[in-house]
Amino acid sequence: MSQFNFSQHPSSFMGQIDRALENLIEQLHASSTPAEAIAIIEEIAAYHSPDAIPLLIEALSHHHPGVRAVATSQLVQLASLSLEALISTYYTATDQGVQAHIIQALAQIGDCQAIAVLEEVVGVSVANHCQGNVRRIAARGLGKIGSTAIDAQTIHRAVNKLSWALLSPEDWGLRYAAALSLAEIGTQEAIALLQQALTQESDRVVQIRIRRALAEKLGIGG
Repeated sequence: MSQFNFSQHPSSFMGQIDRALENLIEQLHASSTPAEAIAIIEEIAAYHSPDAIPLLIEALSHHHPGVRAVATSQLVQLASLSLEALISTYYTATDQGVQAHIIQALAQIGDCQAIAVLEEVVGVSVANHCQGNVRRIAARGLGKIGSTAIDAQTIHRAVNKLSWALLSPEDWGLRYAAALSLAEIGTQEAIALLQQALTQESDRVVQIRIRRALAEKLGIGG
């Protein structure tokens, strides 16, 4: 970025960024190694430009998992620019792998604007192991939203969906993730749900997790 002349008119400066990003996306398409692709993605993200976001989202479909992971991380770091694009792309994407990385990014960002997407993902039927993992990540995202939101309605929405995830599904991993998230939220409603779940939970690992959460919050059940 140091090659830019900041004394120029802003429109000229933006033109330089556009051309630079175009060059970088060409380099990304031509990159022959994951390390090369990762370096280019990091350079694209360093522009902190809205124009970089579609390029980073496109990189979520790269064939190498390391490249996809770095693109996800950069989108999280650019949350103020990427959030709306991530949400809209989730609904239009046809690649489940891309959708999974988007959910991972939205869960880490933890913005209340993403609550509807995360609620939907937690409640989807599971056709394979990967989808189950995505549901657990979405549940953890609801925990982050519920623990950081200041709006009571948003907190209640997160707790309500996590309540279903803790008390209903057959997936013990999802129940475990829901227990973690409810403990993170830590409201009276969340604690009451953990206490209720402990009376009916059959999985030993989830039981231990709930007891630990209650011990940390109330000094009981440990």
